Amino acid sequence: MADIPMLALLDGGQIPAAGLGTWTHRGREGAKLFTKAIEDGHRLIDTAMQYGNEAAVGQAVKDSTVAREDIFITTKIAGGDQGKGATRLGLEASLRHLDTDYVDLTLIHWPNPSRGLYLETWEELITLKEEGLTHHIGVSNFLPDQILELEETTGVLPVLNQIQLSPIIGQVEWRRFHDEKGIITEAWRPLGPKENLLGQILVQNIARDTGKTPAQVVMRWAVQHGILPIAVSSKPERNLENIQIFDFELSDAQMLALDLLDTGERFALDPMIHEEW
Repeated sequence: MADIPMLALLDGGQIPAAGLGTWTHRGREGAKLFTKAIEDGHRLIDTAMQYGNEAAVGQAVKDSTVAREDIFITTKIAGGDQGKGATRLGLEASLRHLDTDYVDLTLIHWPNPSRGLYLETWEELITLKEEGLTHHIGVSNFLPDQILELEETTGVLPVLNQIQLSPIIGQVEWRRFHDEKGIITEAWRPLGPKENLLGQILVQNIARDTGKTPAQVVMRWAVQHGILPIAVSSKPERNLENIQIFDFELSDAQMLALDLLDTGERFALDPMIHEEW
């Protein structure tokens, strides 16, 4: 079983330094996959209303031998649930699907700027945190200016921003902003499947030299940069490998070489244009 260290959050809490994504996995098979991941050491499980699998995540937590309080569950407010009143209903629905009294972290899934409701949604999340329905609050795919707007209006910063990030999509300036504010950078799609990241000769050569898999090399690159990566595979053994990344280090030269894979924003979704409901 993998042993995962913890990262400090702005509000005084803690979060596991690597986690399990759940996107595309649903139903009974999804619950079985997630249960196995928990038994193998995963303690951070990332889901969302839009994924349609919160019930499977909740079932996996119940089916595991790990206590609920030892599992960090993240869910997200969907675009259609943004706004005063709707945000509460959205989170309450997630709690019913997950069959739990609280979630550890709630994120606004996308800013959806055309709706103009993310600030209202953030204010509602602050209240829901105060009521104990969520222990921590954050955002996903929010640009620095949008985060500054949240801070300037409410005085409350998100503890975490989940963004599209990998060596091929380095998001260096975004990460620097997070570091300055004390916000955790969490990476979705850190293994860059659409960009063929794991097929890069450089990644494969580093994997050979370290005796690790290409996925482990990329996940290790993330944690050495202070990034929290979340990934998922349909194969349980790969989900275990993805968190067996704390027993080795990449050299400075290897880290720099991986940094140089960055193509800028060529493969990245633009949160000012891309919206999800």
